[in-house]
Amino acid sequence: MKNKTVVVGMSGGVDSSVAAYLLKEQGYQVIGVTMQIWQEEDICTLEHEGGCCGLSAVEDARRVAQKLGIPYYVMNFKEAFRKNVIDYFIREYQEGRTPNPCIACNRYVKWESLLQRSLEIGADYIATGHYARVCRLPNGRFAVRNSVTARKDQTYALYNLTQSQLACTLMPIGEYEKEEVRRIAKRIGLEVADKADSMEICFVPDGDYASYIERETGQVSAEGNFVDVSGNVLGRHKGMIHYTVGQRKGLNLSLGYPVFVLKIKPETNEVVVGRLEESLTDTVYIRQVHFMSEASFDEEKTYYGKIRYNHPGAVCTIQKKEEDLYQCIFEEKQRAVTPGQALVLYDGEYVAGGGTII
Repeated sequence: MKNKTVVVGMSGGVDSSVAAYLLKEQGYQVIGVTMQIWQEEDICTLEHEGGCCGLSAVEDARRVAQKLGIPYYVMNFKEAFRKNVIDYFIREYQEGRTPNPCIACNRYVKWESLLQRSLEIGADYIATGHYARVCRLPNGRFAVRNSVTARKDQTYALYNLTQSQLACTLMPIGEYEKEEVRRIAKRIGLEVADKADSMEICFVPDGDYASYIERETGQVSAEGNFVDVSGNVLGRHKGMIHYTVGQRKGLNLSLGYPVFVLKIKPETNEVVVGRLEESLTDTVYIRQVHFMSEASFDEEKTYYGKIRYNHPGAVCTIQKKEEDLYQCIFEEKQRAVTPGQALVLYDGEYVAGGGTII
């Protein structure tokens, strides 16, 4: 791959660091880039931010690039991240849905913004440390394929990448188990070999989404009523942004039996709760549908569907109902189908496409 240049998005973690090493070993001209997406300007705040947002991530990535002997830059994507991830995240919660900011970040920041900038500076590809693989299928379309390790597979969060983006994407880590990646990092002397994985949403490192939204908007979420499916008032909630469909813990309702959040109604500021059996459904509707291995879902077909990142997946059949509205019927009822999350459809090991649950 001599004379082919790849920009590797480096978060300071072991996966993206080893991705850069592997691509260099394969003969690519590798450039390391960390995306500046943090919104805070205060140094103390930045140093304690988690994930790929903090200054510590930049310093880790810079040391790795120096060790590998590759050029390294920090690129500013604050505006794109604010618009496409943070503002979207806040808006979705305010409208009673549960967003997936990692999917939005992948599509509009890590790929759209980084890829465009990389092509402008003469690169041929971008690469990340995702546990996934990019393949070109016999039908000519590009698709994301499951990584070799199901435990770390990250294809769910990549379902809405475009064909042009996939054509310029490399994901070398998808061929490895996590333990192998750490062994490689140790063997070549990378200090991040044992660095812990980032688990929380990077811009909300403490996991308190509601407090983050209230700080960002300057508005406290108004209290309202918990109601059952018939509208009977069961108690008071502390603001609807504190809840998500499927939630059981933290409701503070003493009804003598466990209940789950069934629906969030921003128009009345009500949170609907019910028993486990009331939270089950076999029918899911999606919009904002994106096609990957398939060019369309116009014909009824059976796939393996995942309704959230850690969902094991289940057999379902998709049917087009109208323009950009599709119905998916699962063979078995699923719990906590959550508006705002993605339903991702798999054809064997390949992502066929998906959409946003409504």
